[in-house]
Amino acid sequence: MSTLENEVTFRQRTQLNQNLESQFSSSSTDFILLTDHRSSKFKSLEQLEAAKGDSNESCCSRHCGNICRMKTLKKRLPILSWLPKYSRSDAFGDLIAGLTVGLTVIPQGLAYSGVVNLPPQYGLYGSFMGCFMYVLLGTCKDCTIGSTAVASLMTYQFAKGSWQRSVLLTFLTGCIELLMALFKLGSLVEFVSGPVSAGFTSAVALIVCTSQMKYILGVNSDGVSFLQRWISMIQNIGDIRLADSCLGVGCVVILLIMRSLGRMTIGPKDQKQRSRCQRIVNHLIRFVGISRNATVVLVTTVIAMQLEMSGRNPFQLTGYIPPGMPTLALPPFSIEPQPGNATAGIPPVAGETFLEMVQGLGYGLIIVPLIALLENASVCKAFAKGKPIDMTQEIFATGMANIANSLFSGYRSNSGLARSAINNASGCRTSMSNFYIGLVVVLALSFLTEYFSFIPRAVLAAILISAVIFQVQYQIVIPMWRSKRSDLLPGIFAFITCLVLPLEIGILVAIAANQLFILYHSARPKVLVEQLETEHGVQFLKITPDRCLIFPSVEFVRNMVIKSGSRSSLPIVIDCTYIYAADFTAAKVISSMVADFRSRQQKIIFFNLKPSVASIFEGLNTRLVLCYNTYALSQELRPDEAMSPSLDSLDQSQRTDCVSVASTLSLAKS
Repeated sequence: MSTLENEVTFRQRTQLNQNLESQFSSSSTDFILLTDHRSSKFKSLEQLEAAKGDSNESCCSRHCGNICRMKTLKKRLPILSWLPKYSRSDAFGDLIAGLTVGLTVIPQGLAYSGVVNLPPQYGLYGSFMGCFMYVLLGTCKDCTIGSTAVASLMTYQFAKGSWQRSVLLTFLTGCIELLMALFKLGSLVEFVSGPVSAGFTSAVALIVCTSQMKYILGVNSDGVSFLQRWISMIQNIGDIRLADSCLGVGCVVILLIMRSLGRMTIGPKDQKQRSRCQRIVNHLIRFVGISRNATVVLVTTVIAMQLEMSGRNPFQLTGYIPPGMPTLALPPFSIEPQPGNATAGIPPVAGETFLEMVQGLGYGLIIVPLIALLENASVCKAFAKGKPIDMTQEIFATGMANIANSLFSGYRSNSGLARSAINNASGCRTSMSNFYIGLVVVLALSFLTEYFSFIPRAVLAAILISAVIFQVQYQIVIPMWRSKRSDLLPGIFAFITCLVLPLEIGILVAIAANQLFILYHSARPKVLVEQLETEHGVQFLKITPDRCLIFPSVEFVRNMVIKSGSRSSLPIVIDCTYIYAADFTAAKVISSMVADFRSRQQKIIFFNLKPSVASIFEGLNTRLVLCYNTYALSQELRPDEAMSPSLDSLDQSQRTDCVSVASTLSLAKS
């Protein structure tokens, strides 16, 4: 059996409390208790006057004043912060990074349009206006806006391959992101755990790879889920095209080799010890690794052009791409019906009104912005280097970028981790690199579209597969196994559900299951039960819950307290040090528990209960005994006849309703 404190510590604490009491008894005004835990209604005259003055000021005028401040303007237009300090070296670094990433964006944009089941040009239409907007509004210098695997796959899931619905989805989700920024809903990303995010991202990588296998194999692939696509391809395996398969597999191998080659260096590890020739060779090696997509596309396009001119082309080509920039126009708010052409194999298109289009998009209007928020947050965190991230501004920037994309017939775009990593490795200095990326795409649309039609589809599929395969986050399994194995369950569950079910259903089920997992964990707090004794030899049971009392956990704690109290007649002391919050359900349960202990005349004391929590409990007129230091606790635990009158409660007739004098002074001191 242990003691609450040893004798020396207990006497020192007693002396400290007595000194504190003597300070207050000598009319010291260092600490004045304006309110106590029993009520939040008592305020000083100064507080009332200040509140009255604040109410006279218009809320709108305060809001407008905050908006017009230069600090707020710089926060919402980050370009105003870094542009005045922009130097020539910054411009050179951003130019090199922008040109390098631009060479990656063009083939990836053409390839991602195949994931959305749209013509290739739509991948480029959504790859320049978002970059221009991010220059003005973005906060992360390394982030780039464009087509991503997640955004493309989610667009396909809800737009079903219709360019009108894809563009409208982009516009509406951009508007929803602006509302999310207005109401500061960036914290929603915190409700999706790391394991669920990793499982979802890994599943998306495999689904995108599966969607591109039909171009490498040259077979048809129907279905909306991972399993359905593979079943369809296996059923049509007899239609495989050998030329496309060899070209696609060969390009994947070459891209992976070039990726590994780009990470190699020659010479000493210390850059200062390398010769000029070694530095030049290392720069060339890194450039080859970074520009591997553009290099493979250029070489295979030249080969395909020569074979096409000679009439011996065995590959499936991208086909005709309209030259020039897209027309600036509002997104389509309706779909005009169009007759089909049986000879050309063009199916008819049914007309849809705006409400029918929105109804067809369904809950994608909510899921797509949430998934985009998750993806953008992961990219920003990867390059933040421990600095705080303004997710509200990032949501605002992404929303404006997608609204701008929709005005040029572009589909959904987000921050991409692979492109942002290339941007970082290429030496970008500011967000201005996005301007050069967008400029490269604009020049490509203006002058190179006639050559894009000769790009083999298998090459674009190989580019996507070699890029997204590294998004399968298998590397976190071992650290998670060593850290906390139970966290693997929601991650594995998210991975499986997103593969087996349609993606939007899978991620919803995974998030819901993860929240249930969290609720179950919060409903089973750890409760430490100890039998202790005071300096005077009074024994008691100390019960310490390790978290706040809210509706999932309060019943569990109540049962533990009643079970411990029923086995013994000793007083019960609930250590509330870790109880920082409570709710109405907890207040009802605590009220009934206190009444139960009072009916059998067994003491129950709440030690170190925070005043904010005590006010919640006493809102139901719960009669609590509160102590805020060991001296008051020791006196409260002593038999009634042994207690000193000076340490009695504030009201002798209802001693259990109030805090002791020593406790009140301790609360005021804190």
